[in-house]
Amino acid sequence: MAGTVKNPDARLRLLLADTSASEAARLEVCLTKAGAHVQAQQVASIQALRTALAKNPDIPWDAVLCRLPAPGNRGLNPLTALRLLQAAAPDLPCLILAEQLDDPRVAQALQAGAQDAFPLDALDRLLPAVRREIRMARHQADHRAALEMLRASETRFRVLAANLPGMVFQLEYDPASGLHFSYVSEGCDKLIGLKPDALLNAPQRFVDVVDSADRASLDRALEESAATCSTLNWEGRIRKRGQTKWINLRSTPQRLDNGGMQWQGIATDISRSKEAEAKLRRSREQLSELSYHLEAAKEEERERIARDIHDELGSTLVALKIKAALLNTRLPEQPAGLHEMAMAIEGMLDQAMSTVSRVARELRPGILKEFGLSAAIECQAEDFSQRTGIACRVQCDDEGRQLDEQASIALFRIFQEALTNVAKHARASLVVVRLRRERGSIMLEIRDNGRGISEADLNKPRSFGLRGIRERISSLNGEFAIGPAESGGSLIVLSVPVVPPSRRNEAAATADESPQQNLF
Repeated sequence: MAGTVKNPDARLRLLLADTSASEAARLEVCLTKAGAHVQAQQVASIQALRTALAKNPDIPWDAVLCRLPAPGNRGLNPLTALRLLQAAAPDLPCLILAEQLDDPRVAQALQAGAQDAFPLDALDRLLPAVRREIRMARHQADHRAALEMLRASETRFRVLAANLPGMVFQLEYDPASGLHFSYVSEGCDKLIGLKPDALLNAPQRFVDVVDSADRASLDRALEESAATCSTLNWEGRIRKRGQTKWINLRSTPQRLDNGGMQWQGIATDISRSKEAEAKLRRSREQLSELSYHLEAAKEEERERIARDIHDELGSTLVALKIKAALLNTRLPEQPAGLHEMAMAIEGMLDQAMSTVSRVARELRPGILKEFGLSAAIECQAEDFSQRTGIACRVQCDDEGRQLDEQASIALFRIFQEALTNVAKHARASLVVVRLRRERGSIMLEIRDNGRGISEADLNKPRSFGLRGIRERISSLNGEFAIGPAESGGSLIVLSVPVVPPSRRNEAAATADESPQQNLF
Protein backbone atom coordinates (compact mmCIF):
# COMPACT_ATOMS: atom_id res chain seq x y z
CA MET A 1 0.00 0.00 0.00
CA ALA A 2 1.41 3.42 -1.00
CA GLY A 3 2.90 5.47 1.81
CA THR A 4 3.27 2.51 4.21
CA VAL A 5 6.90 1.50 3.61
CA LYS A 6 9.81 3.60 4.71
CA ASN A 7 12.19 4.62 1.92
CA PRO A 8 15.23 2.38 2.07
CA ASP A 9 17.59 5.14 0.77
CA ALA A 10 16.04 8.02 2.75
CA ARG A 11 14.98 9.86 -0.40
CA LEU A 12 11.94 12.08 -0.36
CA ARG A 13 9.78 10.80 -3.20
CA LEU A 14 7.14 13.32 -4.24
CA LEU A 15 4.41 13.47 -6.83
CA LEU A 16 3.93 16.99 -8.13
CA ALA A 17 0.38 17.25 -9.43
CA ASP A 18 -0.42 19.90 -12.03
CA THR A 19 2.72 21.96 -11.48
CA SER A 20 4.56 23.70 -14.24
CA ALA A 21 8.16 22.86 -15.01
CA SER A 22 9.38 26.09 -13.44
CA GLU A 23 7.30 25.54 -10.28
CA ALA A 24 8.55 21.97 -10.03
CA ALA A 25 12.16 23.11 -10.34
CA ARG A 26 11.60 25.81 -7.73
CA LEU A 27 10.06 23.28 -5.34
CA GLU A 28 12.97 20.88 -5.73
CA VAL A 29 15.50 23.67 -5.14
CA CYS A 30 13.63 24.87 -2.08
CA LEU A 31 13.41 21.40 -0.54
CA THR A 32 17.00 20.56 -1.39
CA LYS A 33 18.25 23.76 0.27
CA ALA A 34 16.23 22.78 3.36
CA GLY A 35 18.19 19.47 3.53
CA ALA A 36 16.04 16.99 1.62
CA HIS A 37 17.17 14.56 -1.05
CA VAL A 38 14.25 14.92 -3.46
CA GLN A 39 13.04 12.58 -6.18
CA ALA A 40 10.03 14.16 -7.88
CA GLN A 41 7.69 13.29 -10.73
CA GLN A 42 5.19 15.58 -12.40
CA VAL A 43 1.67 14.39 -13.21
CA ALA A 44 -0.81 16.52 -15.07
CA SER A 45 -3.93 14.33 -15.23
CA ILE A 46 -5.92 11.80 -13.22
CA GLN A 47 -4.71 9.02 -15.50
CA ALA A 48 -1.08 10.08 -15.05
CA LEU A 49 -1.61 10.16 -11.26
CA ARG A 50 -3.22 6.72 -11.33
CA THR A 51 -0.35 5.35 -13.43
CA ALA A 52 2.28 6.85 -11.11
CA LEU A 53 0.63 5.32 -8.06
CA ALA A 54 0.44 1.87 -9.65
CA LYS A 55 3.82 1.93 -11.40
CA ASN A 56 6.02 0.64 -8.57
CA PRO A 57 4.02 -0.32 -5.46
CA ASP A 58 7.11 -1.77 -3.70
CA ILE A 59 8.74 1.69 -3.49
CA PRO A 60 5.84 3.98 -2.54
CA TRP A 61 5.57 7.70 -2.82
CA ASP A 62 5.94 9.74 0.34
CA ALA A 63 3.56 12.61 -0.45
CA VAL A 64 1.63 14.43 -3.15
CA LEU A 65 2.00 18.19 -3.68
CA CYS A 66 -1.09 19.29 -5.60
CA ARG A 67 -1.05 22.67 -7.32
CA LEU A 68 -4.35 24.52 -7.09
CA PRO A 69 -5.00 25.75 -10.64
CA ALA A 70 -5.28 29.45 -11.22
CA PRO A 71 -8.83 30.68 -11.67
CA GLY A 72 -10.02 29.95 -15.19
CA ASN A 73 -7.36 27.25 -15.85
CA ARG A 74 -8.55 23.68 -16.42
CA GLY A 75 -5.83 21.83 -14.58
CA LEU A 76 -5.94 18.72 -12.40
CA ASN A 77 -8.84 19.19 -10.02
CA PRO A 78 -7.56 18.70 -6.41
CA LEU A 79 -10.92 17.28 -5.30
CA THR A 80 -10.76 14.61 -8.00
CA ALA A 81 -7.12 13.86 -7.07
CA LEU A 82 -8.10 13.49 -3.40
CA ARG A 83 -10.88 11.03 -4.26
CA LEU A 84 -8.37 8.96 -6.26
CA LEU A 85 -5.84 9.06 -3.44
CA GLN A 86 -8.43 7.99 -0.87
CA ALA A 87 -9.34 5.01 -3.04
CA ALA A 88 -5.88 3.96 -4.23
CA ALA A 89 -3.54 5.20 -1.47
CA PRO A 90 -5.50 6.31 1.62
CA ASP A 91 -2.35 6.79 3.73
CA LEU A 92 -0.52 8.99 1.20
CA PRO A 93 -0.57 12.60 2.47
CA CYS A 94 -1.63 15.35 0.08
CA LEU A 95 -0.62 19.01 0.54
CA ILE A 96 -2.16 21.88 -1.48
CA LEU A 97 -0.06 24.62 -3.12
CA ALA A 98 -2.06 27.75 -3.93
CA GLU A 99 -1.54 31.36 -4.96
CA GLN A 100 -3.64 32.53 -2.04
CA LEU A 101 -4.72 30.54 1.01
CA ASP A 102 -7.99 32.46 1.24
CA ASP A 103 -9.12 30.86 -2.02
CA PRO A 104 -12.40 28.99 -1.24
CA ARG A 105 -11.09 25.99 -3.13
CA VAL A 106 -8.35 25.59 -0.48
CA ALA A 107 -10.96 25.17 2.23
CA GLN A 108 -12.83 22.69 0.05
CA ALA A 109 -9.66 20.66 -0.48
CA LEU A 110 -8.90 20.62 3.25
CA GLN A 111 -12.42 19.48 3.98
CA ALA A 112 -12.07 16.78 1.32
CA GLY A 113 -9.02 15.29 3.06
CA ALA A 114 -5.93 17.36 2.20
CA GLN A 115 -3.53 17.56 5.15
CA ASP A 116 -2.27 21.13 4.74
CA ALA A 117 -1.99 24.08 2.36
CA PHE A 118 0.90 26.48 1.54
CA PRO A 119 1.21 29.64 -0.54
CA LEU A 120 3.59 29.39 -3.47
CA ASP A 121 5.44 32.51 -2.38
CA ALA A 122 6.24 31.22 1.15
CA LEU A 123 7.59 27.65 1.08
CA ASP A 124 9.99 27.84 4.02
CA ARG A 125 7.67 25.65 6.17
CA LEU A 126 7.00 23.14 3.40
CA LEU A 127 9.69 20.54 4.21
CA PRO A 128 8.91 20.28 7.99
CA ALA A 129 5.22 20.02 7.17
CA VAL A 130 5.84 17.33 4.53
CA ARG A 131 7.95 15.30 6.92
CA ARG A 132 5.37 15.72 9.70
CA GLU A 133 2.56 14.56 7.45
CA ILE A 134 4.67 11.62 6.24
CA ARG A 135 5.25 10.51 9.86
CA MET A 136 1.59 10.88 10.69
CA ALA A 137 0.59 9.00 7.54
CA ARG A 138 2.94 6.15 8.41
CA HIS A 139 1.60 6.01 11.96
CA GLN A 140 -1.91 5.97 10.58
CA ALA A 141 -0.99 3.20 8.14
CA ASP A 142 0.58 1.13 10.92
CA HIS A 143 -2.47 1.70 13.08
CA ARG A 144 -4.79 0.66 10.27
CA ALA A 145 -2.69 -2.46 9.58
CA ALA A 146 -2.79 -3.36 13.28
CA LEU A 147 -6.56 -2.91 13.34
CA GLU A 148 -6.92 -5.06 10.25
CA MET A 149 -4.78 -7.77 11.83
CA LEU A 150 -6.83 -7.52 15.02
CA ARG A 151 -10.09 -7.78 13.12
CA ALA A 152 -8.78 -10.74 11.11
CA SER A 153 -7.60 -12.43 14.28
CA GLU A 154 -10.92 -11.79 15.99
CA THR A 155 -12.78 -13.12 12.96
CA ARG A 156 -10.68 -16.30 12.94
CA PHE A 157 -11.21 -16.70 16.68
CA ARG A 158 -14.97 -16.29 16.40
CA VAL A 159 -15.13 -18.74 13.49
CA LEU A 160 -13.09 -21.28 15.44
CA ALA A 161 -15.10 -20.71 18.62
CA ALA A 162 -18.37 -21.08 16.71
CA ASN A 163 -17.26 -24.40 15.19
CA LEU A 164 -15.80 -25.93 18.34
CA PRO A 165 -17.97 -28.66 19.89
CA GLY A 166 -18.61 -26.75 23.08
CA MET A 167 -18.52 -23.32 24.72
CA VAL A 168 -15.39 -21.17 24.70
CA PHE A 169 -15.32 -18.93 27.75
CA GLN A 170 -13.26 -16.39 29.64
CA LEU A 171 -13.98 -16.40 33.37
CA GLU A 172 -12.54 -13.78 35.73
CA TYR A 173 -12.38 -13.60 39.49
CA ASP A 174 -12.23 -10.12 41.02
CA PRO A 175 -11.60 -9.97 44.79
CA ALA A 176 -14.11 -7.13 45.01
CA SER A 177 -16.93 -8.39 42.78
CA GLY A 178 -16.35 -12.16 42.63
CA LEU A 179 -16.65 -14.33 39.53
CA HIS A 180 -18.03 -13.16 36.20
CA PHE A 181 -17.80 -14.16 32.54
CA SER A 182 -16.03 -11.67 30.30
CA TYR A 183 -16.54 -13.73 27.12
CA VAL A 184 -18.81 -16.62 26.14
CA SER A 185 -19.05 -18.11 22.64
CA GLU A 186 -22.25 -18.89 20.77
CA GLY A 187 -21.95 -22.55 21.76
CA CYS A 188 -23.28 -21.54 25.18
CA ASP A 189 -26.88 -21.89 24.03
CA LYS A 190 -26.40 -25.38 22.61
CA LEU A 191 -24.40 -26.61 25.59
CA ILE A 192 -26.30 -25.27 28.60
CA GLY A 193 -29.40 -23.67 27.12
CA LEU A 194 -28.47 -20.04 27.85
CA LYS A 195 -27.77 -17.16 25.46
CA PRO A 196 -24.29 -15.59 25.77
CA ASP A 197 -25.74 -12.24 26.86
CA ALA A 198 -27.71 -13.91 29.64
CA LEU A 199 -24.57 -15.55 31.02
CA LEU A 200 -22.47 -12.40 30.67
CA ASN A 201 -25.02 -10.33 32.56
CA ALA A 202 -25.79 -12.92 35.27
CA PRO A 203 -22.98 -15.44 35.91
CA GLN A 204 -25.01 -16.96 38.74
CA ARG A 205 -27.26 -18.53 36.08
CA PHE A 206 -24.42 -20.91 35.21
CA VAL A 207 -24.43 -22.20 38.80
CA ASP A 208 -28.20 -22.52 38.64
CA VAL A 209 -27.98 -25.05 35.80
CA VAL A 210 -25.26 -27.08 37.57
CA ASP A 211 -26.67 -30.07 39.43
CA SER A 212 -26.85 -29.32 43.15
CA ALA A 213 -24.81 -32.43 43.95
CA ASP A 214 -21.87 -31.14 41.85
CA ARG A 215 -21.78 -27.46 42.86
CA ALA A 216 -19.46 -28.05 45.81
CA SER A 217 -16.95 -29.91 43.60
CA LEU A 218 -17.00 -27.03 41.06
CA ASP A 219 -16.27 -24.54 43.80
CA ARG A 220 -13.43 -26.68 45.16
CA ALA A 221 -11.92 -27.02 41.68
CA LEU A 222 -11.99 -23.24 41.17
CA GLU A 223 -10.51 -22.58 44.61
CA GLU A 224 -7.69 -25.07 44.06
CA SER A 225 -6.92 -23.70 40.58
CA ALA A 226 -6.87 -20.12 41.91
CA ALA A 227 -4.72 -21.02 44.92
CA THR A 228 -2.10 -23.04 43.00
CA CYS A 229 -2.48 -21.45 39.54
CA SER A 230 -2.98 -24.95 38.16
CA THR A 231 -5.12 -26.11 35.26
CA LEU A 232 -8.85 -26.17 35.95
CA ASN A 233 -10.29 -29.54 34.98
CA TRP A 234 -13.80 -30.15 36.32
CA GLU A 235 -16.48 -32.62 35.33
CA GLY A 236 -20.06 -32.33 36.51
CA ARG A 237 -23.72 -32.55 35.62
CA ILE A 238 -25.99 -29.76 34.44
CA ARG A 239 -29.75 -29.55 34.00
CA LYS A 240 -30.82 -28.39 30.54
CA ARG A 241 -34.53 -28.18 29.79
CA GLY A 242 -35.34 -31.06 32.11
CA GLN A 243 -32.47 -33.27 30.89
CA THR A 244 -29.22 -34.13 32.65
CA LYS A 245 -25.99 -33.60 30.76
CA TRP A 246 -22.33 -34.12 31.72
CA ILE A 247 -19.88 -31.31 30.87
CA ASN A 248 -16.15 -30.81 31.28
CA LEU A 249 -14.58 -27.42 32.07
CA ARG A 250 -10.90 -27.21 31.16
CA SER A 251 -8.85 -24.01 31.15
CA THR A 252 -5.51 -22.51 32.05
CA PRO A 253 -5.49 -19.82 34.77
CA GLN A 254 -3.64 -16.52 34.65
CA ARG A 255 -3.07 -14.22 37.60
CA LEU A 256 -4.24 -10.62 37.07
CA ASP A 257 -2.61 -7.41 38.25
CA ASN A 258 -5.47 -6.67 40.66
CA GLY A 259 -4.88 -9.92 42.53
CA GLY A 260 -7.66 -11.77 40.74
CA MET A 261 -7.57 -14.72 38.36
CA GLN A 262 -8.62 -15.30 34.80
CA TRP A 263 -9.52 -18.66 33.24
CA GLN A 264 -9.64 -19.06 29.47
CA GLY A 265 -10.82 -22.40 28.24
CA ILE A 266 -13.59 -24.53 26.82
CA ALA A 267 -16.61 -26.38 28.18
CA THR A 268 -17.55 -29.54 26.28
CA ASP A 269 -20.34 -32.09 26.39
CA ILE A 270 -18.99 -35.42 27.69
CA SER A 271 -22.33 -37.14 28.19
CA ARG A 272 -21.58 -39.88 25.67
CA SER A 273 -18.23 -40.73 27.22
CA LYS A 274 -19.83 -40.74 30.68
CA GLU A 275 -22.56 -43.07 29.44
CA ALA A 276 -19.87 -45.34 27.99
CA GLU A 277 -18.00 -45.23 31.29
CA ALA A 278 -21.17 -46.07 33.20
CA LYS A 279 -21.90 -49.01 30.89
CA LEU A 280 -18.32 -50.21 31.24
CA ARG A 281 -18.53 -49.82 35.02
CA ARG A 282 -21.80 -51.76 35.14
CA SER A 283 -20.29 -54.44 32.92
CA ARG A 284 -17.30 -54.72 35.23
CA GLU A 285 -19.57 -54.88 38.26
CA GLN A 286 -21.57 -57.64 36.61
CA LEU A 287 -18.37 -59.50 35.72
CA SER A 288 -17.17 -59.05 39.29
CA GLU A 289 -20.47 -60.37 40.62
CA LEU A 290 -20.25 -63.28 38.19
CA SER A 291 -16.68 -63.96 39.25
CA TYR A 292 -17.70 -63.83 42.89
CA HIS A 293 -20.59 -66.19 42.19
CA LEU A 294 -18.30 -68.60 40.31
CA GLU A 295 -15.75 -68.51 43.11
CA ALA A 296 -18.47 -69.17 45.65
CA ALA A 297 -19.76 -72.04 43.53
CA LYS A 298 -16.22 -73.41 43.20
CA GLU A 299 -15.74 -73.22 46.94
CA GLU A 300 -19.02 -75.06 47.50
CA GLU A 301 -18.02 -77.70 44.98
CA ARG A 302 -14.59 -78.04 46.55
CA GLU A 303 -16.18 -78.44 49.95
CA ARG A 304 -18.52 -81.13 48.61
CA ILE A 305 -15.69 -82.97 46.86
CA ALA A 306 -13.45 -82.67 49.94
CA ARG A 307 -16.26 -83.99 52.12
CA ASP A 308 -16.90 -86.91 49.76
CA ILE A 309 -13.20 -87.71 49.57
CA HIS A 310 -12.80 -87.50 53.33
CA ASP A 311 -16.00 -89.28 54.29
CA GLU A 312 -16.33 -91.89 51.57
CA LEU A 313 -12.95 -92.50 49.99
CA GLY A 314 -11.14 -91.91 53.26
CA SER A 315 -13.41 -94.33 55.12
CA THR A 316 -13.00 -96.91 52.39
CA LEU A 317 -9.22 -96.64 52.53
CA VAL A 318 -9.26 -96.94 56.32
CA ALA A 319 -11.41 -100.06 56.09
CA LEU A 320 -9.08 -101.54 53.48
CA LYS A 321 -6.11 -100.77 55.70
CA ILE A 322 -7.72 -102.57 58.65
CA LYS A 323 -8.64 -105.60 56.55
CA ALA A 324 -5.19 -105.72 54.97
CA ALA A 325 -3.63 -105.69 58.44
CA LEU A 326 -5.94 -108.50 59.62
CA LEU A 327 -5.22 -110.46 56.48
CA ASN A 328 -1.49 -110.10 57.07
CA THR A 329 -1.80 -111.61 60.54
CA ARG A 330 -3.63 -114.67 59.19
CA LEU A 331 -1.46 -115.48 56.23
CA PRO A 332 0.45 -118.78 56.36
CA GLU A 333 4.22 -118.83 56.27
CA GLN A 334 4.16 -120.58 52.92
CA PRO A 335 4.30 -119.74 50.14
CA ALA A 336 7.10 -117.22 50.75
CA GLY A 337 6.54 -113.53 50.00
CA LEU A 338 2.88 -113.26 51.00
CA HIS A 339 3.65 -111.24 54.13
CA GLU A 340 5.93 -108.89 52.19
CA MET A 341 3.20 -108.35 49.60
CA ALA A 342 0.62 -107.66 52.31
CA MET A 343 2.96 -105.14 53.97
CA ALA A 344 3.52 -103.44 50.61
CA ILE A 345 -0.25 -103.19 50.17
CA GLU A 346 -0.52 -101.58 53.61
CA GLY A 347 2.22 -99.07 52.67
CA MET A 348 0.40 -98.19 49.47
CA LEU A 349 -2.81 -97.72 51.44
CA ASP A 350 -0.95 -95.42 53.86
CA GLN A 351 0.28 -93.34 50.89
CA ALA A 352 -3.22 -93.22 49.43
CA MET A 353 -4.68 -92.14 52.77
CA SER A 354 -2.00 -89.41 53.05
CA THR A 355 -2.76 -88.22 49.51
CA VAL A 356 -6.49 -88.20 50.20
CA SER A 357 -5.89 -86.17 53.37
CA ARG A 358 -3.68 -83.67 51.53
CA VAL A 359 -6.08 -83.27 48.61
CA ALA A 360 -8.99 -82.76 51.01
CA ARG A 361 -7.03 -80.08 52.88
CA GLU A 362 -6.18 -78.31 49.64
CA LEU A 363 -9.76 -78.44 48.44
CA ARG A 364 -11.24 -77.20 51.70
CA PRO A 365 -8.86 -76.85 54.62
CA GLY A 366 -10.83 -77.35 57.78
CA ILE A 367 -7.99 -75.71 59.64
CA LEU A 368 -8.93 -72.41 57.91
CA LYS A 369 -12.31 -72.43 59.59
CA GLU A 370 -11.13 -73.75 62.92
CA PHE A 371 -7.85 -71.89 63.46
CA GLY A 372 -7.77 -69.07 60.89
CA LEU A 373 -5.65 -67.95 57.96
CA SER A 374 -2.28 -68.05 59.70
CA ALA A 375 -2.58 -71.72 60.65
CA ALA A 376 -3.90 -72.63 57.17
CA ILE A 377 -0.95 -70.89 55.48
CA GLU A 378 1.55 -72.68 57.74
CA CYS A 379 -0.07 -76.05 57.07
CA GLN A 380 -0.16 -75.42 53.30
CA ALA A 381 3.49 -74.35 53.31
CA GLU A 382 4.48 -77.55 55.09
CA ASP A 383 2.60 -79.72 52.56
CA PHE A 384 4.21 -77.74 49.73
CA SER A 385 7.71 -78.33 51.07
CA GLN A 386 7.09 -82.06 51.54
CA ARG A 387 5.61 -82.42 48.05
CA THR A 388 8.13 -80.32 46.06
CA GLY A 389 11.27 -80.29 48.17
CA ILE A 390 11.34 -76.46 48.06
CA ALA A 391 11.94 -74.92 51.48
CA CYS A 392 9.11 -72.64 52.61
CA ARG A 393 9.63 -70.33 55.58
CA VAL A 394 6.53 -68.75 57.09
CA GLN A 395 6.24 -65.84 59.48
CA CYS A 396 2.62 -65.12 60.42
CA ASP A 397 1.44 -62.57 62.94
CA ASP A 398 -1.85 -63.60 64.50
CA GLU A 399 -3.75 -61.08 62.39
CA GLY A 400 -5.58 -63.35 59.96
CA ARG A 401 -8.39 -63.93 62.46
CA GLN A 402 -9.53 -60.31 61.91
CA LEU A 403 -10.56 -61.07 58.32
CA ASP A 404 -13.99 -62.37 57.39
CA GLU A 405 -14.41 -65.77 55.76
CA GLN A 406 -14.52 -64.39 52.21
CA ALA A 407 -11.24 -62.51 52.57
CA SER A 408 -9.54 -65.42 54.34
CA ILE A 409 -10.53 -67.86 51.59
CA ALA A 410 -9.43 -65.42 48.87
CA LEU A 411 -5.97 -64.92 50.43
CA PHE A 412 -5.57 -68.63 50.98
CA ARG A 413 -6.45 -69.43 47.36
CA ILE A 414 -4.07 -66.75 46.13
CA PHE A 415 -1.36 -68.24 48.34
CA GLN A 416 -2.05 -71.67 46.81
CA GLU A 417 -1.88 -70.21 43.28
CA ALA A 418 1.39 -68.45 44.06
CA LEU A 419 2.98 -71.66 45.40
CA THR A 420 1.79 -73.52 42.29
CA ASN A 421 3.44 -70.89 40.04
CA VAL A 422 6.66 -71.12 42.03
CA ALA A 423 6.71 -74.91 41.65
CA LYS A 424 5.99 -74.70 37.88
CA HIS A 425 8.03 -71.74 36.70
CA ALA A 426 10.31 -70.14 39.29
CA ARG A 427 13.07 -72.78 39.59
CA ALA A 428 13.43 -71.64 43.19
CA SER A 429 14.89 -73.38 46.21
CA LEU A 430 13.35 -71.13 48.86
CA VAL A 431 10.02 -69.38 49.43
CA VAL A 432 9.57 -66.83 52.21
CA VAL A 433 6.05 -65.94 53.33
CA ARG A 434 5.00 -63.22 55.73
CA LEU A 435 1.51 -62.34 56.97
CA ARG A 436 1.20 -59.12 59.01
CA ARG A 437 -1.00 -56.13 59.73
CA GLU A 438 -0.02 -52.70 58.44
CA ARG A 439 -2.01 -49.44 58.52
CA GLY A 440 -5.42 -51.06 58.90
CA SER A 441 -4.80 -53.75 56.27
CA ILE A 442 -3.65 -57.36 56.27
CA MET A 443 -0.48 -57.71 54.17
CA LEU A 444 0.62 -61.00 52.61
CA GLU A 445 4.10 -61.13 51.04
CA ILE A 446 5.35 -64.10 49.03
CA ARG A 447 9.01 -63.98 47.97
CA ASP A 448 11.12 -66.59 46.17
CA ASN A 449 14.75 -66.82 45.02
CA GLY A 450 13.98 -68.17 41.56
CA ARG A 451 14.56 -66.78 38.08
CA GLY A 452 12.21 -63.85 38.62
CA ILE A 453 9.37 -62.53 36.52
CA SER A 454 9.67 -60.34 33.40
CA GLU A 455 7.40 -57.76 31.83
CA ALA A 456 6.65 -60.24 29.05
CA ASP A 457 5.46 -62.76 31.64
CA LEU A 458 3.21 -60.15 33.27
CA ASN A 459 1.67 -59.15 29.93
CA LYS A 460 0.96 -62.60 28.55
CA PRO A 461 -2.59 -62.63 27.12
CA ARG A 462 -3.34 -66.04 28.67
CA SER A 463 -1.95 -65.26 32.11
CA PHE A 464 -5.20 -66.27 33.79
CA GLY A 465 -3.58 -66.98 37.15
CA LEU A 466 -2.53 -63.37 37.61
CA ARG A 467 -5.89 -62.14 36.31
CA GLY A 468 -7.67 -64.32 38.83
CA ILE A 469 -5.54 -62.94 41.65
CA ARG A 470 -6.24 -59.35 40.59
CA GLU A 471 -9.97 -60.05 40.34
CA ARG A 472 -10.09 -61.61 43.80
CA ILE A 473 -8.21 -58.71 45.37
CA SER A 474 -10.31 -56.14 43.51
CA SER A 475 -13.52 -57.70 44.83
CA LEU A 476 -12.16 -57.18 48.35
CA ASN A 477 -11.24 -53.55 47.67
CA GLY A 478 -7.60 -54.54 48.14
CA GLU A 479 -4.32 -53.96 46.31
CA PHE A 480 -2.05 -56.33 44.41
CA ALA A 481 1.53 -55.88 43.21
CA ILE A 482 3.96 -58.28 41.59
CA GLY A 483 7.49 -57.73 40.40
CA PRO A 484 11.15 -58.63 40.88
CA ALA A 485 12.48 -58.93 44.42
CA GLU A 486 15.45 -56.84 45.54
CA SER A 487 17.84 -59.80 45.81
CA GLY A 488 16.52 -61.70 42.79
CA GLY A 489 13.48 -63.84 42.28
CA SER A 490 9.95 -62.47 42.42
CA LEU A 491 7.83 -60.73 45.04
CA ILE A 492 4.04 -60.72 45.42
CA VAL A 493 2.47 -58.24 47.81
CA LEU A 494 -1.24 -58.41 48.69
CA SER A 495 -3.15 -55.96 50.86
CA VAL A 496 -6.73 -56.41 52.08
CA PRO A 497 -8.44 -53.80 54.29
CA VAL A 498 -9.61 -55.00 57.69
CA VAL A 499 -12.50 -52.49 57.59
CA PRO A 500 -15.24 -53.84 55.28
CA PRO A 501 -15.55 -51.92 51.96
CA SER A 502 -19.12 -50.86 52.79
CA ARG A 503 -17.94 -48.98 55.87
CA ARG A 504 -15.13 -47.37 53.88
CA ASN A 505 -17.66 -46.10 51.30
CA GLU A 506 -19.90 -44.74 54.04
CA ALA A 507 -16.98 -42.82 55.52
CA ALA A 508 -16.03 -41.39 52.13
CA ALA A 509 -19.62 -40.33 51.46
CA THR A 510 -19.77 -38.59 54.84
CA ALA A 511 -16.56 -36.69 54.05
CA ASP A 512 -17.89 -35.58 50.66
CA GLU A 513 -21.00 -34.09 52.26
CA SER A 514 -19.02 -31.51 54.28
CA PRO A 515 -20.23 -27.94 53.54
CA GLN A 516 -18.26 -25.83 51.05
CA GLN A 517 -18.27 -22.09 50.38
CA ASN A 518 -19.35 -21.15 46.87
CA LEU A 519 -17.26 -18.66 44.85
CA PHE A 520 -20.17 -17.59 42.62
